[in-house]
Amino acid sequence: MTTVMTDGCRMALEERVPLLLIINSAGADIAEGVAPLDGWGRAARILTRCSGRVPTFAIVDGPAVSGPALLLGLVDHVIMTSRAYAFVNGPVMVEQFTGIAISKDELGSAETMERTAGLATCVVDDRDQGLHVVTDILDHLPDHSDLPAPTEVAHDPVWRSTPEAGEAIPETATGSYDVRTVIEAIVDDGDYLEIRSRWATNVVTAYARLGGRSIGIVANQPLALAGTLDIPASQKAARFVNCCDAFGLPILTLVDTPGFYPGKDLEWRGMIRHGAQLVYAYGQATVPRVCVILRKSYGGAYIVMDSKEMGNDICLAWPWAELAVMGAGQASAILRRGASDIDRADFEADYAERLLNPYVAAERGYVDDVIDPADTRRVVAGAFAMLADKRDRRPGRRHGNSPL
Repeated sequence: MTTVMTDGCRMALEERVPLLLIINSAGADIAEGVAPLDGWGRAARILTRCSGRVPTFAIVDGPAVSGPALLLGLVDHVIMTSRAYAFVNGPVMVEQFTGIAISKDELGSAETMERTAGLATCVVDDRDQGLHVVTDILDHLPDHSDLPAPTEVAHDPVWRSTPEAGEAIPETATGSYDVRTVIEAIVDDGDYLEIRSRWATNVVTAYARLGGRSIGIVANQPLALAGTLDIPASQKAARFVNCCDAFGLPILTLVDTPGFYPGKDLEWRGMIRHGAQLVYAYGQATVPRVCVILRKSYGGAYIVMDSKEMGNDICLAWPWAELAVMGAGQASAILRRGASDIDRADFEADYAERLLNPYVAAERGYVDDVIDPADTRRVVAGAFAMLADKRDRRPGRRHGNSPL
């Protein structure tokens, strides 16, 4: 099996065509010793060479254990059928080492890999449905990294007004809403393909078209954790940005976040390191990048979500957007601790007027333009059209040392 897989990967690389793996393997044959491990190692090496050069997919239609499971982490998109499962160490090993009895489904079912591990792009009923998902994703990706992003004739006029995008935002600063409503208003025909929709739901990643041109979208989702960034969200967004950059898809970032999610557990698990993965992904991206600040953009999350300082090409904001180290209420709690309610209210009003509004940021060059939400589709489409010939050549080097 590994020989066939290795030959298939090599052919995809040589012919420069997308690669699809169908995996149903319980791993290496114990009775054959080290020989099967050599085969999986060679498969992993050639699959790594495919990364970022041709789109790679895997449909898991059964077990993916040990070596085959690790290969799944190398491909761009993993589609699992409902009967599939995946893990590096199975239930027997888990019980021997930890004393905890667990079933294979509880350990690595398709649903677990989708919701908890973030491995599966989606879960489907059968292999045929998985092939349809692969086809849908390939509609948005070129066959190899030297081709431009796919385009098609757009029947939805780019000058279409989008007042419903702004109407989705609640009047209260803490009100929640579904950012997908904004995405639907902006993209062609309201049609988009969300990726890893059930993992790290506080950020939305999706393929779509704007003016007929395929783009990638990264958006904070206020419905989940108020749109804050945590470790899974940073990992999800970073991987998606890397994929878009590898295959030449322009990136639209929709920002509405109060910052990083606070907590001792997150800090101990490496919030700094994992948050830096998203910083690194945006920082090294060379494709056209447009950012629209919908409502809140505070603190470190402001920088991370493709801010002007991160090198994006166009930064836009809606009139009520707030850009600052923190919100007025948080600043008041720190700077006016112990003050009367009236004094704190006055401070918050003054803070919001002097520092939070997007016109201040625009005067200082942090925002290129403050736009009416109804004009968002037209302005963003125009920006991407202007940037269509962007070429960002970086100094030659082996590769960066990314914060994996």
